[in-house]
Amino acid sequence: MNVWGVIRLALVSIARNKMRSFLTALGIIIGVASVVTMVGVGQGAYSSVQSEISKMGTSLIMIMPGSSSSGGARQGAGTKTTLTEEDANAIAADCPSISMVSPVARSNAPLVFANQNWTSQVMGVGADYLGIRAWKLTSGRFFTDPEIRNGAKVCVIGKVVADNLFGSISPVGQSIRVKKMPFEVVGVLESRGQSGPNQDQDDVVVAPLYTVQRRMLGVTYIHMVMASALDDNSVETAKEEITTVLRRRHRLLDKEDDDFQIRTQADMAAMASSTLGIITLLLGAIASVSLVVGGIGIMNIMLVSVTERTREIGIRMAIGARGRDILTQFLVESVTLSCVGGFLGIVVGMVLTNIISRFTEWQVYVSIPAMVIAVSFSAAVGIFFGLYPAWKASQLDPIEALRFE
Repeated sequence: MNVWGVIRLALVSIARNKMRSFLTALGIIIGVASVVTMVGVGQGAYSSVQSEISKMGTSLIMIMPGSSSSGGARQGAGTKTTLTEEDANAIAADCPSISMVSPVARSNAPLVFANQNWTSQVMGVGADYLGIRAWKLTSGRFFTDPEIRNGAKVCVIGKVVADNLFGSISPVGQSIRVKKMPFEVVGVLESRGQSGPNQDQDDVVVAPLYTVQRRMLGVTYIHMVMASALDDNSVETAKEEITTVLRRRHRLLDKEDDDFQIRTQADMAAMASSTLGIITLLLGAIASVSLVVGGIGIMNIMLVSVTERTREIGIRMAIGARGRDILTQFLVESVTLSCVGGFLGIVVGMVLTNIISRFTEWQVYVSIPAMVIAVSFSAAVGIFFGLYPAWKASQLDPIEALRFE
C-alpha cells in the first residue's frame, strides 16, 4: 500500500472514534498551544524591551560612578561621587568618537502648582541632553546656553507631570515650585512611556545642570555623564577613549580598578536579550511537558487500539500483510493523530496570543520557528510513543490473532 493509502486508512481509523481521538489529541493541542503562546509572549517582551532601549537615545553611552563600600559591603554602581562636570567637559574635548555629552545631576522632589502637587524626578542636564536622548518637545522650547551657564530657574516637564499638575491648562509659561524653589516651565517633552519596571520616562522635570546641582542639591559632583557616539560603529572606540580620559583625570594606577562604570545601549540590549532568552526557553520547556503528557495519552490509546483490532490485524496478516505493513499502519495513525493535534494547537495558540495582546496591550508575536518546532516535536512524540504499540501489533501471531475474541 502506498503512503497516501496508509494515511487515508489512518484517518478513517481515527475518525471511527471521533471523541476518543479528540480527547487523545487534546494533550498535544494544549502542549503546542502552550508552546506557541509562551514563546510568543517571551518574544513580545523581548521586542518591547529592545524598543524601549532604542528610545533611550542615539548610540547612547552612560558613564556612572563606581560603587562604594560600607562595612565591607559594596553599595552598587553610582554610590561613589567621583564624577564631575569637568570630567564631562574632558570627554567632550578629548574623545573624537563622541558627538554629544551632557552631565546629569538628579534628585526626587515635590512639585507644586496652585493647589496641585506631585513628586517626580528632577534632572539637571546640559545643552546636548535632548539630542543624546533623541527627545523632542511637543510645545515650548528647551533652555538656552545663557540659561544653562547662569543657572536659570527654568525647566521642561514630561507628560505625566504636565497632566498631574496642569490638567487641561497649557504648562508653558506657568510657574511651579520645586522643593520650594520657583521654576518657569518653558517646554513640554513628547511622551516616551515606560523604560522598565516603575521607570516612567514621562514623569520627569528637566532643568539646567547648575540650577539642580548647586542651587537645589548643593553638591559639586554629578550622578552621571550621558554621551552619544558618532554612530553605532564608533561606540566601542568611544568606550575606550572615555576609559583612557577618565583614568588619566582620576590619576588611577595601572593596577587600580576603574572608579566608574560605562554602559551602552548594546550592553543593555545584550543583558535584556540574555535574561528574556532564558525566560522564554524556560516557559517553552514548561509548556513542552504537556506535549510529553499528550504523547503518553497517544501511547495508551494506541495500545488499546491494538487490543481492540487484534482480529483485524490477524485477518490482514492472513491475506498477506507483512509485519512491517502493520507497523507502518499503526505508526502512521499515531503520527497523524499527533500532527492533527499539533496543527489544532497552533490555531489555539494564535487565538490565545491575540487575546493576550488585546486585553493586556502587550506586544505578542506568533513565532513561525516556534510553530514549526512545536509541530515537529509533536510528530516526534507521535513516533516515539506510537512505536511500541505499532511494534507490538506487528509481532502478533496471525493464528492467535484470528482466535482473539
